[in-house]
Amino acid sequence: MENSLNSPGREDDGNAKTQKDRQVTEEEWLQKWQTNNIGFHNEEIHPLLRKYLDMLLNGRSGLKIFVPLCGKAIEMKWLADMGHHVLGVEISESALKDFFAEQNLSFTEETVPEIPGAKLFKSLSGNISLYCCSIFDLTSTVIGKCNGIWDRGSLVAVNPCDRERYANLLLSLMDRKCCCLLVTCSYDASKHKGPPFYVPDSEVNSLFGKCCDIKCLEKKDGLLERHKKWGIDYFCEIIYAIVLK
Repeated sequence: MENSLNSPGREDDGNAKTQKDRQVTEEEWLQKWQTNNIGFHNEEIHPLLRKYLDMLLNGRSGLKIFVPLCGKAIEMKWLADMGHHVLGVEISESALKDFFAEQNLSFTEETVPEIPGAKLFKSLSGNISLYCCSIFDLTSTVIGKCNGIWDRGSLVAVNPCDRERYANLLLSLMDRKCCCLLVTCSYDASKHKGPPFYVPDSEVNSLFGKCCDIKCLEKKDGLLERHKKWGIDYFCEIIYAIVLK
């Protein structure tokens, strides 16, 4: 892995093992949206996406950009307004409908023949397509290959036991020039059970390193009041650029 960033207080891999058996059910995620317990949702464009957008786009226009576990992320409209086609997936139907309502976008609703029970919500302009289903129901057969991936809160939300399956899905969706901007977090995992889950550098490398070049771009202090309530005294966001070899 290139440019690994070291800093005082970084927990070792053993710390991550304290969360390895933790599992969050779909029902728990749905409950978070139903009760508006969504502290993970950002009301502003993520500063790390703004800063490294050029790396994601790599001089290209009209990209197909995938946002896994998208919730109602405002970055989706921001990217679509630039002329890109945004694809998202989210288990909560209310989150997706909230996105369109809050962004003042009209949308259509249709079924997805390849995925029983799934719904597809599309903006009338056609450049935002959001799937309501489990992320593991998506395949490249359904959505094709993607030119870019913005993963701010997805890998860190996936149950630790599902990370390899998740990484393999992302890899299957990447076209040859795709760049995935991945944001993970670092904190004392012995003090918070997750999510978000602590994902160490070594695991990012084990998940993607065989097929991809991984560059650690930045480590940023992200400690907020809601994190302090967990009993932790530091919370860092780490952003990586991941491209196929």
